[in-house]
Amino acid sequence: MPSDEILRLLRERILHFAASRLSREAAEDVTQETMLLLHEKYPHVAETSELLPLAFQVVRFKMAGQVRKSVRRGESRSIPVEDLPLPSAGDDPERAASRAEMRSRLLAAIQELGERCREIFRLKLEGRNFEEIRAHFAVESINTIYTWDSRCRKSLLEKMGGRWEVQP
Repeated sequence: MPSDEILRLLRERILHFAASRLSREAAEDVTQETMLLLHEKYPHVAETSELLPLAFQVVRFKMAGQVRKSVRRGESRSIPVEDLPLPSAGDDPERAASRAEMRSRLLAAIQELGERCREIFRLKLEGRNFEEIRAHFAVESINTIYTWDSRCRKSLLEKMGGRWEVQP
């Protein structure tokens, strides 16, 4: 039997052996590496009775190396990208409902506040700082604005039932 035919049959047997224990791509890689090693390091081994056991010993070492490398890289624990869920652009329905409920509670509580508190909250929502709010109300001390703001927040919290979140 010519040597090309022997190497072709040997390659097929190695590939089937490796594919039975590894993925198809990894088996092809291991087979190619094995055949290359046999060609470069063992060109003097031509007898089939010596070549077959040598080839299978080499392929077992290559497969073990492939498995170690896969584990080291974490490929055995990885999840294919196609299997990962896509994140939603918006809130999930539960969070959206919770935010809508909080907003309606907050607006109702703000309507029950006095005019000065509503005005302070409006100015804060516009992005005004405490100094600008002091100038708007034309008061002498900024500490007065701090006190009013603290009292307004405390009053708002009381109107919302003492908690920002709804109790389950």
